[in-house]
Amino acid sequence: MNRLLLLFIAGLAACSQHKTPVISFNDPAWIDLTYSFNSATLYWPNNIKGFEHFTEAEGRTPLGYYYSSYRICTPEHGGTHVDAPIHFAENKLTIDQLPLSNLTGNAVVIDVSRKALANRDYQVSIEDIEDWEKENNTIPDNTILLVRTGYGQFYPDREKYFGTPKIGKEAISELHFPGISPQATQWLVAKRNIKAMGLDTASLDYGQSKEFKTHQILTGSNKPGFENLANLDQLPLKGIYIVALPMKIAKGSGAPLRIIATLTSQ
Repeated sequence: MNRLLLLFIAGLAACSQHKTPVISFNDPAWIDLTYSFNSATLYWPNNIKGFEHFTEAEGRTPLGYYYSSYRICTPEHGGTHVDAPIHFAENKLTIDQLPLSNLTGNAVVIDVSRKALANRDYQVSIEDIEDWEKENNTIPDNTILLVRTGYGQFYPDREKYFGTPKIGKEAISELHFPGISPQATQWLVAKRNIKAMGLDTASLDYGQSKEFKTHQILTGSNKPGFENLANLDQLPLKGIYIVALPMKIAKGSGAPLRIIATLTSQ
């Protein structure tokens, strides 16, 4: 009887129109998409201070054992981090309110590096996404969408990554790096119901944005955004599983993020 039941279940699974990716959690090969936080970590030009690391204790104690303890100070938004919906959308979710389901799940990578490296002000379009789908099938609902612009290769060189070596408010008008267009973001939210979006630049919006409409659209839908992602060139275009866990800051608009990826069997 048990064998017949198993065969019946297997038959149902085989007839299913949707295949669930399988992950081997026994010994998965993880790819780290996170930059280390240190004195070289890049922050938005108008951040007064960047990452600071202070030594409070380090060395041998009077009892002979080694002990170290440090203190850190960092803005919410800088380095590899997550934008909570409240960052650009009033009364939406804060970092500590984000459901884990929005921070973990299947992902795809759209590679626009050829276009973006030729045009620092490039914005990912609906056409880019549709072209990806022609080759890789429709993006399923509740997918984490990652965009590779190729600018990760410049991190942490401020001038090459941001488009200007300057810091301070006056540098903001000189920012030139790719982003995701508001039209594509609205399409992804409405037509593909993505659960989160991220890329390998300093902002979801391109550097010359004034209104940050891509941020407004994504966060207005209560979805998080990941910025300054590392090693997207090590990922395939699909068959990816993401775990993106930020520091759980109460009422936070953003937080440092440890984001990792592994490959699934389709």
